[in-house]
Amino acid sequence: MKKHIQIIFGRVLYIALFVTLQVAALVMMFGFFRDKFSYFYLLCAIITVLAVAHILNGNSNPAYKIAWLIPIMLLPIFGGLLYLMFGFSRHGHRLRHMASFIGAEASAAMELVPNAAQTLAQSAPEAALQSRYLSGAAHCHPYDHTAVTYYPLGDDFFPAMCQALERAEKYIFLEYFIVEEGVMWNTILEILERKAASGVDVRVMYDDLGCLFTLPRKYDRQLQKRGLRATAFNRFNTILSPRFNNRDHRKICVVDGVTAFTGGVNLADEYINAIVKHGHWKDTAIGLHGAAAWSLTVQFLALWDLTTGEKEAFVPFAPPAAQLAQTPSDGYVQPYSDIPMDDELVGETVYLNMIHRAKRYVYITTPYLIVDNETVTALQMAAKSGVDVRIITPHVPDKKIVFFLTRSYYKPLLDAGVKIFEYTPGFIHAKTMVCDDEYAVVGTINLDYRSLYLHLECAAWLYGCGAVDAVKRDFLHTEQQSQQMQESPLGRMTAVKKLWLAVLRTFAPLM
Repeated sequence: MKKHIQIIFGRVLYIALFVTLQVAALVMMFGFFRDKFSYFYLLCAIITVLAVAHILNGNSNPAYKIAWLIPIMLLPIFGGLLYLMFGFSRHGHRLRHMASFIGAEASAAMELVPNAAQTLAQSAPEAALQSRYLSGAAHCHPYDHTAVTYYPLGDDFFPAMCQALERAEKYIFLEYFIVEEGVMWNTILEILERKAASGVDVRVMYDDLGCLFTLPRKYDRQLQKRGLRATAFNRFNTILSPRFNNRDHRKICVVDGVTAFTGGVNLADEYINAIVKHGHWKDTAIGLHGAAAWSLTVQFLALWDLTTGEKEAFVPFAPPAAQLAQTPSDGYVQPYSDIPMDDELVGETVYLNMIHRAKRYVYITTPYLIVDNETVTALQMAAKSGVDVRIITPHVPDKKIVFFLTRSYYKPLLDAGVKIFEYTPGFIHAKTMVCDDEYAVVGTINLDYRSLYLHLECAAWLYGCGAVDAVKRDFLHTEQQSQQMQESPLGRMTAVKKLWLAVLRTFAPLM
């Protein structure tokens, strides 16, 4: 309790104070223009018209456009200004340029480790179509010579991660959305300190907003004093800006470029059920040992350089090709990232591709189900075509408004034949999709607007791996612990609740 109070007073109140000062400054500005209101109104009207024109001519999803057009039209004086502050030019020219540059660097670095694109194209042409999209859009490649391990719970993943960290000889890279002191992080930190003292290059990158309530301000400096290299992504300072929408939601652990992990598990105790927050916490992770680990290594280094301003050669981090060739192949695995700066909806496209190509079944787990019309239509079409579409969501919510929104999508999907289950023991944070005993995706990407449009995310696309069957078996086991929804749990809604839902659905892309 004392730790949380210190964090709140150390960070949240500091930020709240300066944001309040900025709002007060805006109010004073409006007061200054009170005597010249006609001129001020004309200026605001011009800004509003330009904002609407910019939105309509942009490439954003129609739902995102509507979510901005409504407040702009309802607030003709302040709407345009709000858009300038929080919606316009979500990715500045400099950030786009840097992302493009580092994307090119990452693309070149990927070539340092042999990939299996040609082998996949020859052995499985249909799977190669999905893989080829990821190679072009996300600057990544498919790999063989990789052992793939699926972890159905954070409780299973944690000891495996610690064992991998203990084996580190050259470097350890950690990138997480949430880090919180407790059993999990304190155990990891003790290993990191020992490894750093022995000469291992240890780097930690965390999202500053994701850790707003879990870590003290400038925690990276504390880690640096312990011998670790550390940085916070997109620091949440006191200046109101739309760039704070873009958070690093990725979870990456890399050891020596040959072992890597990703998935939904953050570095906090609820993810391993060391504490109880929302009932039993169901989460998943994927472990890669072999060539595919290099992809997550490059993804980490590219974002590290973007965040710190460093520019280093990737060559020294590449594992020996001879060592990787000794690892037996277990199908194909293609780790990938989705970054909002390039305006390519990689995460959503991969999901839609799998849904459209499903012939027998597609099983999905997601903590949130707040999706656009394209995804709803894809799920409906698959179910109506005879594909067995099943989705598991939480029964115990972590955010009540988001839970209410998630449940609001049940009816149109249930009416189309989609089977929906709620995980009754607690909260399911897993983000998985498995299809036809052939394909699976395990990663950090939720089925909601923030994950699909605004956050930096990552995942592993699997084809023909033993882990694909493990994902399916875990889904069916989880389904047995879940309650099937025969009808919308919202029931008959009052006029007030319907109005509230309409408002929430309208502004869901901005939440």
